[in-house]
Amino acid sequence: MSDARFANRHVLVVGERLAAPAQEALGQARFEIAGADRLDFLGALHGAMELVLIDADATDGAALVGAISALAAAPKPPAVMLLGGHLPAALVRVLMKLPRSDVLEAPFTPANLARAAATLLSANQDVEPASGAKCWTVIGSVGGCGATTIALETAIALSRRLGPERRMALVDLNLVDGALASYLGAAPTMRLASDSASPERIDASVLDAYATRVGPGLDLLASARDPRAFAKVSRTAVCRMLEVACQVYDWLIVDLARHHQTWTLDVLSGSDEILVVSELTVPALLAARSLASEIETELAGAAQPRIILNRLASRVFGPAPSLAEAERALQRKADGGITSDWEAAAASVNLGGSISHHRPRSKIVRDIGVLVDRLLQAPATEQAKGA
Repeated sequence: MSDARFANRHVLVVGERLAAPAQEALGQARFEIAGADRLDFLGALHGAMELVLIDADATDGAALVGAISALAAAPKPPAVMLLGGHLPAALVRVLMKLPRSDVLEAPFTPANLARAAATLLSANQDVEPASGAKCWTVIGSVGGCGATTIALETAIALSRRLGPERRMALVDLNLVDGALASYLGAAPTMRLASDSASPERIDASVLDAYATRVGPGLDLLASARDPRAFAKVSRTAVCRMLEVACQVYDWLIVDLARHHQTWTLDVLSGSDEILVVSELTVPALLAARSLASEIETELAGAAQPRIILNRLASRVFGPAPSLAEAERALQRKADGGITSDWEAAAASVNLGGSISHHRPRSKIVRDIGVLVDRLLQAPATEQAKGA
């Protein structure tokens, strides 16, 4: 294949079996070929290298994570593309630290590779990504426990604390039946299903088309409800969208579907905070305990999940478990509690908008504010795992 877009572009290929497809796709580039075991030098690459293609299936995962971390610390790292299948979550997470990166899942064609490489190389290298972009992810232990409300109110409270000069995005990854758009009375304009065929085309301009402004400095990224969305949207498209979002925005609040998808661990591994929401019923508490344990097992070394108890009753006596009983069921301390205020929540949903807008004195707004202030001040690793 002869493509003038790659004429004299300096490309490093890591992994001998990737050499032939790379040369076919980027025929006029200047190639250097290195063995899959030669990862130690990535952090010392000189500025002339423009693109690094890595056969992720042929390399040691732990060594590759370390090599990409070292490369991300370089003053002007080259664009990096990982090629392979079933990439570990830790690898995708560290890749997001690079200014320009992408993942191309196997099997792929030379045309796929050429298109993805051209997108990376055409990115404006003078535009720096958002520095230290943060991601807080909210996930419910059971359906209807109020995770979407907490995600929404957390985003509003955080945006007010950070100010309009900091760009934030509220991302609805409940692709089948997400409710953030309807809660806010906004139009869902994200099109991940249609862009899954060519996820490498998702860039800052596409993300801008996805976004709906819902507050000063706050955008909503949400799709129209679609019962088949989980089958239509690829893992690569979700990861690519979040990668670009981390370059565009300073902060992401993600409302994550509780049912495990191919990209669930990728999202969780890239999160600085993971909030597992539970109401005060025994099934919800047991589900929260199980979910938190699963996350800790699957993502050792990543942010530890915090359990947030929702709809706490203000009355002393009642059928719901007490806080102490709830923590015994959880086998750990809860990291926050949100007082029940059904009237405020229902009124805000019906009117379209946040509780903080329609009922600013609600106990929900007060408790969310306390939670956000605590998260801003303390790292996730402080969580006590035992009761």
